[in-house]
Amino acid sequence: MAFADLADTIEASASESLSLAFAGTATAPGGAALSAEPDNLVLKAARLLAECAGVTPRAALRLTKNIPVAAGLGGGSADAAAALRALVDLWRLRLSERELFDLAGRLGADVPMCLAGRTSLVSGTGERLDAAPPLPSCAVLLVNPGVSLSTADVFAARHGDFSPRRPLARPWSGMAEFVETLAERGNDLTPAAVSLRPVIGEVLSFLRVTDGARYAAMSGSGATCFALYTTFAEARHAAARLPEAWWRHAGTFAQA
Repeated sequence: MAFADLADTIEASASESLSLAFAGTATAPGGAALSAEPDNLVLKAARLLAECAGVTPRAALRLTKNIPVAAGLGGGSADAAAALRALVDLWRLRLSERELFDLAGRLGADVPMCLAGRTSLVSGTGERLDAAPPLPSCAVLLVNPGVSLSTADVFAARHGDFSPRRPLARPWSGMAEFVETLAERGNDLTPAAVSLRPVIGEVLSFLRVTDGARYAAMSGSGATCFALYTTFAEARHAAARLPEAWWRHAGTFAQA
């Protein structure tokens, strides 16, 4: 799991009650569907943290969305992790990192790795994190065809066993070995996601033939896909050639 230079923002301020407001949803596909319902992961994180710490959940939270919703990019999990960090500070809680990570795991499989916020080799259901070798210098193009996809639906649609676990034999020494490592593993959820949203297959086919593309695959459970390029100029050039209706972000990886 790696982190791109695309991010949502969580702000937390003192309040007499717990509330959540949204901003920036127009730039994120699916953002208009967000609401401050009890099952919102940010609010769940706030309430669970308050319960575990024995405090009353009081905070005015503001979430600025830039990451597409239900898109396989971990945006909701990252928002929950950021909310935990912000509220620990706001409420001046004394929790160990172990306690915080255990709490994050109760919110969802992706929340602990988002709480860590560093490039990681992830196993188990997301709770086992090992530091990954430094990423090679490269650019990434994220593309969403304007559709959302439920992770639960994707898992329900897939058939057969998962690929066997393949521990990293040695650190990648550059872009070529990094791409080879990714290609050897692939994404077991891709066929199921494509069966539910055939346009994902169109995105992948488009990305794989763009100039300079070194590797293309689906991110998480979809529907967002990504392509890797040696330079940012190549990623930006490819982004400019995409169908206008598709959301895109050309950027780089955060090296943490």
